[in-house]
Amino acid sequence: MAPLQPYRGIVRKLVVAMDIGTTYSGVAYAFLDPGETPKIQGITRYPGQENAAGDSKIPSILYYRRDGTVHSIGAEAAHPGIELEAEDEDLVFVEWFKLHLRPETLDSKEIKRRDLPPLPEGKSVLDVFADFARYLFQCTQRYIKETHANGASMWSSIEDQIEFVLSHPNGWEGLQQGKMRQAAIIAGLIPDTPDGHARVQFVTEGEASIHFCIRSGLTSDSLSVSAHVAAFRSGIFIYWQDGQNVMIVDAGGGTVDISSYAFISTSPLNVEEIASADCLMQGSTRVNARAKTFLQEKLKDSKYGNEEDIKAMLDYFDKSTKPIFKDATEQSYIKFGSMGCNDPKVKIRRGQLLLSGSEMEAFYGPSLEAIVEAVQKQRHTATRPISTVFLVGGFAASPWLYSNLRQVVSPLGLTVCRPDTHTNKAVAEGGVSFYLEHFVSARIIKMTYGSRVNASYDRTDPEHIARSSRKIVRPSGRIVIPGAFIAMLSKELCGYRGKKDHPRWTDLEPECFTTLCTVFADTSAVVKTPRMGPNGVYYIQAYDIVLKCGLTELQAQVRWIQDGKEMRGPAKIVYDDDLELAQD
Repeated sequence: MAPLQPYRGIVRKLVVAMDIGTTYSGVAYAFLDPGETPKIQGITRYPGQENAAGDSKIPSILYYRRDGTVHSIGAEAAHPGIELEAEDEDLVFVEWFKLHLRPETLDSKEIKRRDLPPLPEGKSVLDVFADFARYLFQCTQRYIKETHANGASMWSSIEDQIEFVLSHPNGWEGLQQGKMRQAAIIAGLIPDTPDGHARVQFVTEGEASIHFCIRSGLTSDSLSVSAHVAAFRSGIFIYWQDGQNVMIVDAGGGTVDISSYAFISTSPLNVEEIASADCLMQGSTRVNARAKTFLQEKLKDSKYGNEEDIKAMLDYFDKSTKPIFKDATEQSYIKFGSMGCNDPKVKIRRGQLLLSGSEMEAFYGPSLEAIVEAVQKQRHTATRPISTVFLVGGFAASPWLYSNLRQVVSPLGLTVCRPDTHTNKAVAEGGVSFYLEHFVSARIIKMTYGSRVNASYDRTDPEHIARSSRKIVRPSGRIVIPGAFIAMLSKELCGYRGKKDHPRWTDLEPECFTTLCTVFADTSAVVKTPRMGPNGVYYIQAYDIVLKCGLTELQAQVRWIQDGKEMRGPAKIVYDDDLELAQD
């Protein structure tokens, strides 16, 4: 892979990429000095992890005091003895908080908000996100000051020139991006100004992963397929070839993000998305959730079915039982309590609960089924044939998931590969690469964007005749019918999530049309032209709303013609906050 290009800006900057995950989080950064080649680096030292030098991630957990202040975060919230301290001080534990931000439409059959660990009383998901982001930022500041020569002076030189890249699952949309930017403001990462807002960019976890893979070793056209696989297994990842099409399955704690790309050319590098990215709420936390439901039911009549014992079982299951489970032929054990804990009726002996292979598989099964279905969907909808699937992310470390996914998709002609080492820094470092390089030159939109409009009444059109009772007469005398749908917008932006290629009316599939956002723009500079109508003079303004879809965040401008010249002005996208109104 060619080295990074020298930074062409005229002012020193710092770009910081934060990967706030459901179960683990990490940070990467790069200094941008004019004329110098940037170097992407990860934060590998966090408070509470001094005995794990080189670890690039911390647990996404927090403890709050009852007054709402933060007691501890990350590794400091997981140190030995913290549970006794939490009991003595009546602390509130928080985990999986990221899932509270998810779109309510995303895999709603699998997970409901009431199924998630609750947030502390009086705390919103924005508050928790902000507290965690503030902590990561403080860790970044401390690490840079302590690690770099003249670190303190380096930091002071860029304090007001820090650009942030925030990663999120493929299925997050503009509303979630807006919430994450608000959290960055609350955390003090950026000021609440237009310039401050512009200092935050977003990248999907799938796209960050492909950037990391590219940066980890690329472009040797002479390598054979077996050499590609061998390189990936050794942790060097893969060496792409011109025309190679790949699917990346990023299996994390909360979500599984699936993205497909074509390497149009490797010199120069040109990557295009070839299928609409997918996002499943089927990460490793779902395995834990199903295990919890199973234990509660299995032990409901046992003296070990109390909340404290089940919590101890789940902690051991997550840390020891789950990571080593391979197949249904082996039994698994969950240790808890003491040697005196026995209940033969529920297979508890000497402080160990026995689980059969089939019981363990039941925890994983729904996740595998959802991933296979999504892989098949990507394969069928991709604009180019895919031959290789790369399994990355924390959940990818599961030997059961890897072997069973490979077994199921191999008959489809797909080769499944994964690195031998856990890629715990992929998304954060890939986020910095995304900011610097933007390898992906084309993306597939997830839905049809358009607007509800009034259609001019056509008395010969059967669909118009069927809706004639809704006719409206405009000031110009034009007769229109509301509820039509066009592919682009005038003000209110809608999304169509159905299967029709050319949807025309919103009343045919009302459940498939959702209001995504409203675009606000100052049109006072646009000329108002008088016209004479049946009821007197009326005025019109001719302008367009321009959608900028080049990166992963939707942006807008207002455009009009003045004295024969094209004029443009800013437009603001405001997302309807339906999170608080969503039904559990």
